[in-house]
Amino acid sequence: MKLKVCSVDLLSSRTGQNRKEHHTDLYHGDELIIRRGQTFQMEMELNRPYDPDTDKILLELKTGPLPLVSKGTHVIIPLVDHLEDGRWEAKITEQSDNKIKLSVNSPANAVVGLYGFTVTSRHVKNETANTHNPDKNIVIVFNPWCEEDTVFLDDEEQRKEYVLNDTGRIYYGTEKQIGARTWNFGQFHEGILEACLFILEKSDMPPSGRGDPINVVRVISAMINVQDDLGVLVGNWSGNYSDGVSPAAWSSSVEILRKYHSTGGEPVKYGQCWVFSGVTTTVLRCLGIPARSVTNFQSAHDTDVSLTTDVYFDEKMEPIDELNSDSVWNFHVWNDCWMARPDLPPGNGGWQAVDSTPQETSQGTFCCGPASLSAIRSGHVYLKHDAPFVFAEVNSDKIYWQRNLDGTFSQVHSEKKAVGHCISTKAVGSDDREDITYLYKHPEGSEEERIAVETASRYGSKPEVYSAPIAEDVCVEVKMDGEGPRIGSDAQLRIVVKNMSSQPRRATLHSQAAVMYYTGVLKNAIKKDQILVELLPNEGFFSVGFISIGTISFLGCLRVTNRPMYF
Repeated sequence: MKLKVCSVDLLSSRTGQNRKEHHTDLYHGDELIIRRGQTFQMEMELNRPYDPDTDKILLELKTGPLPLVSKGTHVIIPLVDHLEDGRWEAKITEQSDNKIKLSVNSPANAVVGLYGFTVTSRHVKNETANTHNPDKNIVIVFNPWCEEDTVFLDDEEQRKEYVLNDTGRIYYGTEKQIGARTWNFGQFHEGILEACLFILEKSDMPPSGRGDPINVVRVISAMINVQDDLGVLVGNWSGNYSDGVSPAAWSSSVEILRKYHSTGGEPVKYGQCWVFSGVTTTVLRCLGIPARSVTNFQSAHDTDVSLTTDVYFDEKMEPIDELNSDSVWNFHVWNDCWMARPDLPPGNGGWQAVDSTPQETSQGTFCCGPASLSAIRSGHVYLKHDAPFVFAEVNSDKIYWQRNLDGTFSQVHSEKKAVGHCISTKAVGSDDREDITYLYKHPEGSEEERIAVETASRYGSKPEVYSAPIAEDVCVEVKMDGEGPRIGSDAQLRIVVKNMSSQPRRATLHSQAAVMYYTGVLKNAIKKDQILVELLPNEGFFSVGFISIGTISFLGCLRVTNRPMYF
């Protein structure tokens, strides 16, 4: 009698053995969801007892529109006597009459995604095979619990936080007024896994590329925004959200992803950085990649790969608006994700920055990352992906330039502590805020931090920016009392100028206050001032001003003798 498979039990219920052992019991539904690099079990009922001497059984998994064995998208799993790590294999662990139980092994680099599953049985002397299609799919995701998987995270509490926790906190505001909003990531809710797989399928990445988390993270970064590929979210910073949802109204990724999936990929309106980040955290955690939302205060946006934040003035020290495209956001939210980086020199694995907010293109696409935090901290911005942009966000100097009479520009001052403050994420196991600035850069002003800045600058579009030191014997600092400006209240600014030299200095203090969006884009100047100052050796001077505005940007310059300084 020919051997036939009558039924297959994938032991896939949420309380079943596979879902428990693979830490996938939190996902909604009863389909089989497994983590790669780990064995799983199944039971089969046959039409007669299985005879290992005369019967052959093969399991087959297929993913993608054109499954190929050579691409790892068509998997043929043979029965073996002993399982070996690192390959697709199956072994019979129990046999009772017409029933057998199999233990199936998967490699730690298996392609993630949705697989169709069939079982083929035949007699060794009969070429005619019987194929049983149980009409059940298997979903394979990344495995942070597996040491051989490149997303392995060797800390159970961190795995609980960065993979299994479906709620979190996203920070906003200013470094002196840090606010927090609770966000429902909801990666295990009904329909979310399907939506995440839909995003992968909708991308241009071939299914064979889904085994590499570097590829997956890069594609997700591109697909969360609408640019280039009709991704999940439309960005809107205009203040007019009448034909959609205000970014500030979202508190969950669930509705966004369900809506995107149910409409067949119609982009959802609207998002800003914290929404892009929240959805990215959801998708990465759902696919098994450890991830967290991260907020950087005083976050620079470098538009010309100079690795500096540049401010340009004309000969009269008036800002040149058409050149001042760089900006400093009050705050900006992106993501960290955890993985090894075998494509980079040793020591660059671990946390990687990834940003789904569309700002600048990367290899022609609006995406950013994954960029090694270790590389960013050291200024090794030549290491992919997009390390220069992230470095500028957290550790660029603010450089001030004045136009000369011949049309060229001269560097007149640099501000070394202007960007990258209080980089924040939710702490493991609590709702406390954790400051992770130290992961992105060395302490401000330290020798290591200055070396990193100058190392990075050599790979930017202005490599000569630190070639000639500039004497700065007059110190300028803008201070604000208390926690900073509040809407409807006066903001008190103190401009402190000190002559650090042993010679007197005559100075002209130019100041300007302007309304600024949180993205660092200036709107209207609301106050300008000019004060003549004479400073004796080692003498200080300060000026006080009041401005009634909620959020302001202060821009100013100080001309000392024939040399101007800016702050």
